[in-house]
Amino acid sequence: MARSAPTSVLTALGFTPAVDRLYQQVRTHSGRQLPRVAAATLRTPGELLEDLDPLVRAGIVRLDGDELVVEPPAEALRIMVAAQAVHAERTLHRLEGLAEAVALLADEAHVGLDDHDETMPIDGEVVTASDPTRIYAMVRDLVRHSRGDLLWLRPDQWRSPNESKMAALVEDALRQGGRTSRAIYPLHVTREAPGVLAARAAAGEEVRLLPVVPSRMLVIGDTHVLLPDRLGYADIPLVVVRQTAVVEAAAQWFELLWERAATPAAGRPEARRDLRRFLLQQLADGAHDEQIARNLGISLRTVRRRVADLMLELGADTRFQAGVEATRRGWL
Repeated sequence: MARSAPTSVLTALGFTPAVDRLYQQVRTHSGRQLPRVAAATLRTPGELLEDLDPLVRAGIVRLDGDELVVEPPAEALRIMVAAQAVHAERTLHRLEGLAEAVALLADEAHVGLDDHDETMPIDGEVVTASDPTRIYAMVRDLVRHSRGDLLWLRPDQWRSPNESKMAALVEDALRQGGRTSRAIYPLHVTREAPGVLAARAAAGEEVRLLPVVPSRMLVIGDTHVLLPDRLGYADIPLVVVRQTAVVEAAAQWFELLWERAATPAAGRPEARRDLRRFLLQQLADGAHDEQIARNLGISLRTVRRRVADLMLELGADTRFQAGVEATRRGWL
């Protein structure tokens, strides 16, 4: 079905007609106190802020103390263009990274379009065994018969029936010396399975946290990388790759995530700073407040309060401005 033609600046920018109608209602009340504007729209202040959330997240509507400030259409357009410019720049950097990875693969495999006799397949295989015990046995054998550090992305593996065996495997590998093990978990593991973090740390593993861990992954030294056939949380099909360039690219990806991650907050005075950084990362990625609340394990009310506190601390009127200022200060 063809998309209906936009009827206003906001609908042309992708907002729904309902949001546009509410924008037109509150626009004439810009600068007035929130309760008065809410009453004029037959809503409570909380209901009005909830309905205005898409515009608040976009920086088109904001609270200045008790006053609701609504940007005019021209300023709304400028804000959205600036935000899209930042998004486009981030996308460009990601595409450039992908291009570099493809170039590395091509160089490693000596692939030439004009010389097919010199091409060769990438070194690896796809494992389709559905038994978790067999997957664990394969990982165990790879770890035991290899050298080098272990790099784990572990978004949910603590739910596996083999988790205790995996922790023991890590402990055994580290006890032999000459290697380290580092793992990145999502923040919600601190609520769902704090014992898992404690066990891995007790085994000698370094643990860090991110709001979201994008996929399962294990890099073993510079010889192997294990990934789901499609990045995510599935174990099967499991891709085992020995191709040097792919292993190196996976390790570099891990290091980028490791730099963004933080150590568990227990006993650390800088824990609040890490949560602030996580919150800024989520805002920069365009996450909605509800999604941020789930990822960080805090209430929606707390998310909105801390976003407001951040904007005040940064001297920003919009979330976009907050992201620019946070980047300038080196917070991101």
